[in-house]
Amino acid sequence: MPRTPLCAEALARHLDARLVGDGGVELNHPATLAAAGPGALGFLANSAYRSQLRTTGASAVIVSDDAVADCPCTALVVDDPYLAWSLALDRFAPSPRARPGIHPRAFVDPAADVDPGAEIGPMAVVEAEAVIAAGAVVGPGCVVGAGAQLAEDVRLVANVTLGPAVVLGRRTLVHPGVVIGADGFGLAMDKRRGHWRKVAQLGSVRIGADCEIGANTTIDRGAIDDTVLGDDVRLDNQVQVAHNVVIGDHSAIAGCVGIAGSTRIGRYCMIAGASGIGGHLEICDHVVITAMSTVLDSIDRPGAYGSGIPARPMRAWQRILVRLGQLDRLLRRRGTN
Repeated sequence: MPRTPLCAEALARHLDARLVGDGGVELNHPATLAAAGPGALGFLANSAYRSQLRTTGASAVIVSDDAVADCPCTALVVDDPYLAWSLALDRFAPSPRARPGIHPRAFVDPAADVDPGAEIGPMAVVEAEAVIAAGAVVGPGCVVGAGAQLAEDVRLVANVTLGPAVVLGRRTLVHPGVVIGADGFGLAMDKRRGHWRKVAQLGSVRIGADCEIGANTTIDRGAIDDTVLGDDVRLDNQVQVAHNVVIGDHSAIAGCVGIAGSTRIGRYCMIAGASGIGGHLEICDHVVITAMSTVLDSIDRPGAYGSGIPARPMRAWQRILVRLGQLDRLLRRRGTN
């Protein structure tokens, strides 16, 4: 929270918003429209909450132009309320900065290069030849593998594991439980002996600037070449990125998505939750994949793609299954193979 309240006029300048109402009203915390009271800043980005705007107790609300008439308090009018809301939150809850120094209960190998402006938290381990730049934070319980590199202002929140030679670009944020650089799933069947043989994974992982990796997500090291994420790539919680995957700049991938090995995903792609992407595919720029979709073929044209079946009332779903089972018999009667 800000040490002193922020007036609506100052926030409007910060957001490049048109101010409607009292610019002197003081704002000291963000809140939902339904729960807001005096001093609160709210926002309306979804028309489903329009009724809450009319009755809100907030002191100011970020709105689009078409909602100003329903705003009972000071309005900060912008083209994209949700984007403006994200900028406003930075004023109320700025990102934490590194507290330079190495905690006495951390272990840093003498051969590691840790900038004096970096923070190494308790129970963290930094292995030989790792390089940690100024402003970087290695939180409690993190492991930074041999030869890994953390650029300026990287933040590993807690219990993050980086494998050997992993590279993280500036300002990348990695949430708890993430593993980056574990071995990829490389196996060869030895038919003569009747068992699997592990294929050594020799690559690493390179992640660009301004990325965010959600909790318990895993990104495997490459088999020979590296697994690569571009700049401003955003991964949600519990995403699996297999070895040698390449994800282009500004792409966003929601929770529980699995991406099989050696697939290349373009720039500005969005993949919704619980989708599965097959291996050795090419997905071009500006592709949207809807929730619970299975992608088994390459996509070479921008647009929206989906294969998930939304939930239906149980009786309706049972009827659909019966009719699907009848299709084969119907086609056979018509002479279609």
